[in-house]
Amino acid sequence: MKNKFYFPSYEEVVKAKNLLKDIIYETPLQRNSLLSEKYQANIFLKREDLQIIRSYKIRGAYNKIKSLSHIELKKGIICASAGNHAQGVAYSCNILQLPGKIYMPSTTPKQKVERVKMFGKENVEIVLIGDTFDAVSYEAMKDCKKNKKIFIHPFDDIKIIEGQATVGLEILKQSNSRSIDYVFLPIGGGGLASGVGSIFKQFSPTTKIIGVEPQGAPSMSYSLKKGKVIELKTIDRFIDGASVKKVGELNFNICNRVLSEIKTVPEGKVCTTILDLYNLEAIVAEPAGALSISALDFYSKKIKGKTIVCVLSGGNNDITRTEEIRERSLLYEEKKHYFIVKFPQRAGSLKEFVNNILGPKDDIAYFEYSKKNSKEEGPAIIGIELADKNEFSGLLGRMKKYKVHFQYLNKDPDLFRVLI
Repeated sequence: MKNKFYFPSYEEVVKAKNLLKDIIYETPLQRNSLLSEKYQANIFLKREDLQIIRSYKIRGAYNKIKSLSHIELKKGIICASAGNHAQGVAYSCNILQLPGKIYMPSTTPKQKVERVKMFGKENVEIVLIGDTFDAVSYEAMKDCKKNKKIFIHPFDDIKIIEGQATVGLEILKQSNSRSIDYVFLPIGGGGLASGVGSIFKQFSPTTKIIGVEPQGAPSMSYSLKKGKVIELKTIDRFIDGASVKKVGELNFNICNRVLSEIKTVPEGKVCTTILDLYNLEAIVAEPAGALSISALDFYSKKIKGKTIVCVLSGGNNDITRTEEIRERSLLYEEKKHYFIVKFPQRAGSLKEFVNNILGPKDDIAYFEYSKKNSKEEGPAIIGIELADKNEFSGLLGRMKKYKVHFQYLNKDPDLFRVLI
């Protein structure tokens, strides 16, 4: 039975810090000049993407496993994870030479699966099953009960929360007594937000703690609105490290006390942030890792002249996802538009479209056409990429001027998903 009124104590978090001191890096708190100039604020990034497993998750995983008794450890441990918690558990198993079984969704990016193997070596067994964290967690719990093993929860556990809370201790130490006005934290199940938020609540109560969730998986914000933990029926799994249907009970109760606000951010906006971090800063951030920075645009007026900390929580991005990330970014930025165009089935019709409709910097990025010999018109799916989103009205104007028969797909999500 979980303690509904549990709140991480400073003493227990310090114990976790001392336990972790020889295992993890004290990641830097870096002032980011580009973001600071853009928002006219002092913006610092807590670089957990530079952690030993490129994620803060090692903190909670190792702290939890080390808290287990010798008898518990002999039973063997099991965890369920979309990737980063799995790496933390795998690394801990290898360091402590313990057998571990790790359940991961079959949709987990290959890069994360390979890194779990690398960190765990011969000490871990990986089971790929199901499509979501929640489905995987169910299978892992069944295994635990059947074989009497110990489940290492990724967020809904006292020792996990205390381990993640050490990020907060480091931020306060590294700020050199500088007053911090806002801390932006990504939220999936709520382990990091409840841990770091609890430390700031105790030692910097005037700091506003902003939780940041994916728009397609707003499980914490929805639960907070309802006043209790609610399991979402469906979620967008794109931001895999922060997409859960149900947050933790412990995490919910703590977040309810420590969060000043919670903001949901569109997945496309997160993709734009990932690309900007890479192109402008040479920082590799995974989708969940970029969540906190993605929220800054929505707070640009509030944070002006303030001191801000964004926790960049992870850097385990799979290069094979780059095209999807770019596509989602372009769609969000309104620079890529898809149409069904009915072309006259005669020679030169496509050339006329290119010459009459496209602007000088517009590009056809997608084209699919099948000639229908028995019809006067043949439909084609065309994706047009714009250099500037403001050029879209001109594009539509030219299509109407030249009497192009078209259907716009971006605003028709059901048809878009089927055709693109």
